[in-house]
This record gives sequence, structure tokens and C-alpha cells, in this order.
Amino acid sequence: MNFASLPDLRADSDPHGPAISDASQSLTNAQLLTRVRAATHHLRGLGIGPGDVVALKLTNRAEFVVLMFATWRLGATITPVNPALTDSEVARQLGDAAARLLVVEDSWEAAEDGGVDTLAVGELSQEGAESDPTPHADSSALALLIYTSGTTGVPKGVMLDHANIGAMAEMGVHALGVGPADRCLLILPLFHVNGIVVSVLTPLLAGASVVIAGRFDPRTFFDLVESERPTYFSAVPTIYNILAALPGDVRPDTSSLRFGICGAAPAPPELLTRFEARYGFPLVEGYGLSEGTCATTLNPVTGPRRPGTVGIAFPGQEVRILDPNGTETAPGVDGEVVVRGPNIMRGYLGRPDETARVLVDGWLHTGDVGHLDADGYLTLVGRSKDLIIRGGENIYPKEIEDVLAGDPTVLEAAVIGVADDKWGEVVVAYVQPRPGSAVDPTALTARCAHHLSHYKRPTSILVVDAIAKNAVGKIDKTTLRATHAATAS
Repeated sequence: MNFASLPDLRADSDPHGPAISDASQSLTNAQLLTRVRAATHHLRGLGIGPGDVVALKLTNRAEFVVLMFATWRLGATITPVNPALTDSEVARQLGDAAARLLVVEDSWEAAEDGGVDTLAVGELSQEGAESDPTPHADSSALALLIYTSGTTGVPKGVMLDHANIGAMAEMGVHALGVGPADRCLLILPLFHVNGIVVSVLTPLLAGASVVIAGRFDPRTFFDLVESERPTYFSAVPTIYNILAALPGDVRPDTSSLRFGICGAAPAPPELLTRFEARYGFPLVEGYGLSEGTCATTLNPVTGPRRPGTVGIAFPGQEVRILDPNGTETAPGVDGEVVVRGPNIMRGYLGRPDETARVLVDGWLHTGDVGHLDADGYLTLVGRSKDLIIRGGENIYPKEIEDVLAGDPTVLEAAVIGVADDKWGEVVVAYVQPRPGSAVDPTALTARCAHHLSHYKRPTSILVVDAIAKNAVGKIDKTTLRATHAATAS
């Protein structure tokens, strides 16, 4: 599958049907194709061709999708750039990707970004090209160059070809049961693979439509749901936490929603239960990585959902749990999660050693720790790099975070290991209160004493206004550890 021709297929089958919309425009399938052809002509005029890389430093908007398809029609590659990055971070990504063109929000910004040709998105051609060359059809062509969030060091470019994203989107259509009647609300950023693949390519492949929202705002989110009538959306636990904590008089009409997807970070089971009870539609928790083109497991939309797990493997993927010797473990026994399937990345750009370390005999070694039950449901217990070792005892932060997040005054919790002369490491917890609530550290200490073995209990519980997040909404433990160390020194 090569997505370059998808706009043509949609325009041929249903020219007047809805395709994509944002706050300022709504495009039918025929209009989307017209815009894609015009953008393709514009990019070709700027010298973009097969093998080139186009960087999109854009907020969520319809032009992102138009440029993505236009770039693919020319056999070129997209690398999304987080608009919040500093100039040096942008320059590093552009240099690593060898980008030929950077598309930005406005002409002033274009003047500020040096070293790479720039195009202000407002100057993008919208009409004037009735046809363009035959869309590039090579499924092995590089489609996306996604830079990891960098929580383990300098961001790496994850190479995803058209076969990867095609396989992932087809798996998503099947697993989610998406069809032409669906309407996806995109609220995650388009610089992340989840926003691109799960919330744009999957519904468009299924004949569904996409509503592109801007930055998530809890004050207006349900207004958008009521006006646009989406049937599903994908979000991170932080967003569901914020929505679940809205005042009790917020009672939106959510009848259009079939489900919400919860991913990017593990969610406490209590959050899923509380959210569903309040808003009346199910949340299906899943798991995946950029290196796996976003998703690997999902709790079934129509089958048994098991809170506390991240579900079963997508059709076409395999999941195994390996012990430190590389031997597959028995059900219920923790080990490293490894994944295989046609969605697994080609590798890290320009990093053959790191690629060889994580891709072994076709299996992606995720660095995540968990176990499978007898029915294939995956439970995650943490990241191997987040493992806390206290006096020789292994401690996974997620277990403690789930206990803390179960308290009705806690919005979110993050647990880190802190160096200790006696134990090697001890457990320290950060908690963020729910709006309008006050956290009592003494009560949380008692809660931990009731639910956790002595060695797992936090030595200190720190209440903060907000817990640090990275660009895609995951708790940023690297920053948290650094901040804690600086404060303690």
C-alpha cells in the first residue's frame, strides 16, 4: 500500500463526501484531491522529488494533511517537527534528516529559520493544477521520519515506509471496526505518529472523515464533540484525567461517540472506570511505540476489555515476553516485551548500531517490561530504564503510581528512583492534585502502607502544581529526575 493515491481513490468513489476539516475550512474528497494536486505542483516547482525530505513545522491544520499527501505523490518523505522545539532543536532535526524544505506557519518564521529552504504555509498553492504526475507507488519508499521524544537522549529518526504505515492503518481499520460512517476527532498533535496514523490515515483509508482540532482545551472539548458529532477519538491519559476532573455540572451530549482510545502511557484502571461511568462511552486502552508505527495492542472495542491491561495484539502482529536470557516466559511472568509484524520500522536513520540493538531477527525489543495472561492480554509494569532497585529488590513505578492515582484527590502521579547511600535507590513520588482538591500526603502515605509492601513505599510524597510532560503528553521522568536532583543538591 502506498498512500500517495488515497486522495484519488476517495475522490473517485465519493467526490462530494466529507474528507477533512479544521476550524477554518472543510474539504470534500474532490476538494482534498484538488488541494493535494496543487500542493504537489508547488513542491515540484521547489525542486522536491523522490528521496527528498520535507519538514512540516505546523500546528494541527488541514494543510498538514494536504502537504503530507503531496509530498508522498512525489516519492518524498515527511518529517514532522514539533512547533514548540527551540531553534537549535529544530536545526538538529533538519540536519539529521537532511531536509530539503521546511514548511512553517508564516513568512516571518520562515525568515528566522536558516540553513534550509522555507515555505510559509499561507503561500501554498491551492489551485491551478488539474492533474499531476502519476502518484508514486513504491511501498518501500520512506513515508515518515518520526523523531522520538528524546527522553533517553538525543532524538532518533524512526524510519517508516509506506508498507509500515499501510499495514498499521489496515490493522487499525480492522481492530477498531472503522467504516465510512465514522468521523474521527483529531486532538493529538500531528507531529506524532499517533495523530498521523491512528487519527488521520486509518479513518481516511476506511472511507471515514476527520475533524482536525487545535490544541486540546478542556473548556471547549465537549462543545466540539457536540457540534462535530465524532464517533471516536484518541487521547493520552492526561487528557482523560483532566476531562474526568471537570466540575460535576459539565454534562455533555456524548451520544455520537462509540469509543475513545487511550494510549501513549499506561492509565490507572480507576481512571478508565471513573471516566466511563461519568461520560457513558468506553475507553479502549492500547500500547505501542513510534518504532512500531504507533500501535501493537488494544483492548477490543466490541470484545472483553480488561482494565489494567493494554489489550491483545493487533491482527498481524505478534507479542512475546522474554527473560534476560532471551527465553520466552510463561503467562503471568514479567519480562521484556518484544514485537514482530509488518508495521515494525525500517530502523533508525543513520544509526545502524542502535538499530541492530533493538531489531533482532525481525523482533523489536521495546525496553518495556510486562507479562501476558493466558488469553494474550498484555499488562505493562514499567520501562526497563525506569526500574528502581532498592536493596536488591526490583520496583516498577507503575504499580505505585496506580495506587497513588486511585486516591480521589490525585490527578496524576509520577514515581522515580533517587540515589541512597544505604539502599542504592529509594522511591520518591510526585503527585498533582485534581482541580479544586487538596492532597494530604499523610493520607497518601497511609494508602501506600495499605496497598504496597514496605520496600515499595515512597520515602517522600511531593505535591506539585503540575508534573513535567514531554511533547506528546507523556510524563517526562528524565526532566523530573533532573529537577529533583537539582533541588536536592
